[in-house]
Amino acid sequence: MSLFGFIEYKDASPEVRAIYDDIMATRKTDWINNFWKSIAHDPATLKRTWESITQIMAPGALDPLTKEMIYVAVSASNGCEYCIASHTASARKQGMTDAQFKELMAVVGMANETNRLVKGYQVEIDDRFKPQTK
Repeated sequence: MSLFGFIEYKDASPEVRAIYDDIMATRKTDWINNFWKSIAHDPATLKRTWESITQIMAPGALDPLTKEMIYVAVSASNGCEYCIASHTASARKQGMTDAQFKELMAVVGMANETNRLVKGYQVEIDDRFKPQTK
């Protein structure tokens, strides 16, 4: 259970309820997930996080599936079970297949392994990999 429990819609302050309404309208859903209900104990954090998420996950140079898969990859690397489950579900809604998920996890695993090797061996960055100044 969440450290402070969940703030359900019926129990939410008008400020929190307005954010919940925006979440539901934006996501075209009739429920608020546990993440939002947990952080609603701090309305400023709820508002800031929701505004950031809507900005970052909005259509842009990366398509929605790619953004969700990146979120899954980072969540897997950080060991956030909730985020893995939530964003895997979102990625599946965007069309992610089992094959894509498996390949994504293979890339995540390999990146984590080689990152640790580079860090342990203290590998110096090749000049060719550095941005060229003009």
